[in-house]
Amino acid sequence: MAAPSIPIQAAGRTPPHPNRRVTAAAASSSNGSAVSDGEPLRAIVVDDHPVVRAGVHVLLEQEGISVVAEAGHLAGAVFALRRCVPDVLILDADLPDGDSIAALTRLRAEAPAHCKIVMLASHGEADRVRLALTHGADGYLLKSTPGTGLATAIRDVAAGSRFIDPTLRLRLLDAAVTRPSDPLSPRERELLRLLAQGHTNHELATMLFISTRTAETHRRNIMQKLRLASRADMVAYALRAGMLQPTMSPPAFEG
Repeated sequence: MAAPSIPIQAAGRTPPHPNRRVTAAAASSSNGSAVSDGEPLRAIVVDDHPVVRAGVHVLLEQEGISVVAEAGHLAGAVFALRRCVPDVLILDADLPDGDSIAALTRLRAEAPAHCKIVMLASHGEADRVRLALTHGADGYLLKSTPGTGLATAIRDVAAGSRFIDPTLRLRLLDAAVTRPSDPLSPRERELLRLLAQGHTNHELATMLFISTRTAETHRRNIMQKLRLASRADMVAYALRAGMLQPTMSPPAFEG
């Protein structure tokens, strides 16, 4: 799937020092947090909506956090991570060119060792939050978070803490109490959600950075564990499990 043609916008006037990557990594504390060297925290903001990016940029700058780059898609996030040396990557949980949570492993590999990743979402299903934390996110916030709360959360995460929006903590707790034992792994649940949305095995392989054969194996395992006979059954199961919005029209499958 081709990435949208949204340019990366360099937000800092001063280019990053060529030795800053080494300095930042060497200054990391034992718990992986970035140690302040008198400079403001450096952040990259990734969101496909320009208005949201601009709003987050202004809020962070007002709170003393320097936004060094912006991007509108995952491909841009990778480029920005290579170009800049951020302390925090603020990542939209729903980007148009791939699954943000599935891309966390790759983004981790591109980022400096001390960099933290904070997911920013319009909504927060318990399964998505849990999956993001499992795949390496350090924080998960809602876009409705006030500016001061966003800055506080980013500072806490940069200092080595894990931050989850208080509303989402309650959802995670409720899900843990009310949900029966789940035969699927977090990876399988994410793959089931994407399959139910109508993605092909090839698309899943691209989005999740796995081979097509691995995607097919996951699909077979899911169907065996849940005793499902077709992809239509998978869509029905995903709807019952709350993985899809009830108003979403299920894709048409032949079987």
